[in-house]
Amino acid sequence: MEAFQKGVEGEIVKSEIAKQIYTVSHLAGSFKLRSGKISNEYFDKYQFEADPILLNAVVKQMLTLIPTDIKVLAGLELGGISIVTLLSHYSGLPTAFVRKEAKKYGTSRLAEGVEINNQKVLIVEDVVTSGGQIIISANQLRQLGAQIDYVLCVIDREEGAVDKLLAEGITLLSLLKRSDFPN
Repeated sequence: MEAFQKGVEGEIVKSEIAKQIYTVSHLAGSFKLRSGKISNEYFDKYQFEADPILLNAVVKQMLTLIPTDIKVLAGLELGGISIVTLLSHYSGLPTAFVRKEAKKYGTSRLAEGVEINNQKVLIVEDVVTSGGQIIISANQLRQLGAQIDYVLCVIDREEGAVDKLLAEGITLLSLLKRSDFPN
């Protein structure tokens, strides 16, 4: 990996993070998204999440976006897990790991880790397109007693998630937007 340009306090600047994410994870072609839409581009999130230097830079930038009243971070299966784990490490906030559905054995839980009942919970995700899975997971977590007002993601593809999430009372906070990358 090429060296990152560093800002005033030695932190890797956001524009450099966008450049590196684009370099390692942007694919062109025809891709079916979780929303069912077909896209001519895809961000292979596992490529930037698997790079420890880049993931570290991403998470350090995301720290400043965590609302001050948050008590628990909740990472969505599977892409949000590596991000939420490192975010928990740096922020000192406990975390819950959220499955797409409760497992049918063992504890039979939807959310593993710290208790979320009566807690202000920040959902953490990697790439957001329509927000469909976030809405499903947020509603499930709310049924378990979590207060969900925000979701934090690495990349907002700017394909309608902001409005769909707002309709559910959830504000989308993103480190990067599709418009931060080359066309």
